[in-house]
Amino acid sequence: MKEKNAWMMNGFLGIILIAALLAGTVFSFVEQQFMIGGLCLIVAVTLGSGITLVQPNQSAVVIFLGKYMGSIRREGIVITVPFSVRKTISLRVRNFNSKRLKVNDVNGNPIEIAAVIVFKVVDATKAVFDVDRYEQFVEIQSETAIRAVATKYPYDTFKDVELTLRGNAEEVSSQLTSELQDRLTVAGVEVIEARLTHLAYSTEIAQAMLQRQQASAIIAARKQIVEGAVGMVQDAILQLEKDGGMELDDERRVSMANNLLVSIVSDHGTQPVINTGSLYQ
Repeated sequence: MKEKNAWMMNGFLGIILIAALLAGTVFSFVEQQFMIGGLCLIVAVTLGSGITLVQPNQSAVVIFLGKYMGSIRREGIVITVPFSVRKTISLRVRNFNSKRLKVNDVNGNPIEIAAVIVFKVVDATKAVFDVDRYEQFVEIQSETAIRAVATKYPYDTFKDVELTLRGNAEEVSSQLTSELQDRLTVAGVEVIEARLTHLAYSTEIAQAMLQRQQASAIIAARKQIVEGAVGMVQDAILQLEKDGGMELDDERRVSMANNLLVSIVSDHGTQPVINTGSLYQ
């Protein structure tokens, strides 16, 4: 179905014309010209049946004897096809909050996810004729798209090599918006924005995954500390040999590296030990 403009005329002009016809009807009956009066009355009733009120950001879909006659987007009062059915569709921006859905992420971990969908109808004809109850269609397709996107990404990772639901909100929202638009175009709906409003591990694995996250975070932090400590030790030894005029053999270099690494990596403050003798004694 393609949207087209329905026949219409200015509503105020039409009301004036209807009033004039009714006045002519009364005058004709008074003058006992019943045929003319009856004709004026029929025309007035026919025009009156086409009076339609369209509010701003609304569209009226006109149907006559089961046939689509067109749509009216002009706000105000108009007169359109007489004895037709007019279905009013809102073109305003609306929100839809999805339910909390339990799905599995790409790693098979059960998670709870929900989103808010901001949309509006841009083609009233498709919304009326191409789908049955477009609002329910939007709800069902939104939940389907959320499930589809959730299964493409892991909930979280500490490797920073892939997109995650928790760490890449913008990218996930963009993917969800694109997925929804592909599904809702048939209903004449434009998706303005789609964002996650709730994201968590399912209750039955939440505690275990929290421990896993904590362990992964500790490992990642330790790895970063060790890598930084090794670089600091190398720089310190090179600086001592270069600017301090110290010549260190392999054993002294290993001993100094060991002491510096212990001092830097240790969780607790180290206690200095003063060696008053030779390293080789």
